[in-house]
Amino acid sequence: MEGCPILSTLLARFAKLPDPRRRQGKMYPLAPVLLFTVLAMLAGARSYRQVHAFIETHLDRLNAEFGTKLPRAPAYSSVRFILHGLDGDAVEREFRAHASGLLTPATEAEADELPAISVDGKTLRGSFDAFNDRKAVHLLSAFAADEQIILGHLAIDEKSNEIPAAQALIAALGLEGRLYTLDAMHCQKNI
Repeated sequence: MEGCPILSTLLARFAKLPDPRRRQGKMYPLAPVLLFTVLAMLAGARSYRQVHAFIETHLDRLNAEFGTKLPRAPAYSSVRFILHGLDGDAVEREFRAHASGLLTPATEAEADELPAISVDGKTLRGSFDAFNDRKAVHLLSAFAADEQIILGHLAIDEKSNEIPAAQALIAALGLEGRLYTLDAMHCQKNI
């Protein structure tokens, strides 16, 4: 992690997010909490308590690495409150901007070997909600194969399918000069 410009750039991106919390009583800045939560999840944390435990264990090292001054790890309930209050679309925009900044630009010299972006949809396990009569969440992802970077996600509407969602995701990414690979369902004549 030492001197990792990718994570420092992500911290700067998180600093641009609007903080939905009131100014009064705000003990933890938004950007470091989000970055430390991402790192905890990458390390295997699957609950708010595990995120808290990760931050608590590595707090001195994280503060030193990223120049933050968190006095202590936020409680798991604070992490939950912060994450639930975020605007998901704003977070997605910042992740997309960060990921597209990591891509190497396509040059004309590489025209014979276009960088590929794979677009594929998956149903999220455990997202079915029988109590509220909601179908399982279907998510479309764009993955830059050469750079091994997830560029973005898009939730597919319950009454739609991957075809219009893929077109919207490709347009939202705005990456020209790339080769997109998709499932066979996208090979229809009228698309």
